[in-house]
Amino acid sequence: MKMAHTCVRVKDLEASLKFYQEAFAFEESRRRDFPENEFTLVYLTLPGDDYELELTYNYNHPGYDLGNGYGHIAIAADDLEATHAKHQAAGFNVTDLKGLPGTDPSYYFIVDPDGYKIEVIRG
Repeated sequence: MKMAHTCVRVKDLEASLKFYQEAFAFEESRRRDFPENEFTLVYLTLPGDDYELELTYNYNHPGYDLGNGYGHIAIAADDLEATHAKHQAAGFNVTDLKGLPGTDPSYYFIVDPDGYKIEVIRG
C-alpha cells in the first residue's frame, strides 16, 4: 500500500488553486466535475511527486468549520529559509521559523485561503 491523496474542502476553488500553485508550484494533475451533484474535485501534485492533494469544491457552500480536530499537511522544502522568505515577501500568512524544543529551526506554518495550515519542513 501507499498513500494516495489528502482531501481538503475549499469554499473558493479558484482562490485555493491560485494559492497552492503560487506558494508551492503545485500542478493540476486531473479534474472531475459533477455538476449534477454540485461538486468538483481537483487533484494537484508537486513536480516529480505522484502523491496528490485533492481540493473538493461543493457548489455554493459558505465555508467549513475546521474545528479543533484538523492538524496539517506537511511539504518538504530543499531550502527552508529561502522558501520562508519567498512566502513572507509574497504576503502569505506565515509563522516565524520554529524548531522542536532544544532544536534548531526546522519548520514554519503557512495558512491557505480556507484557514488550513501547511507545515513547511526542512527537506
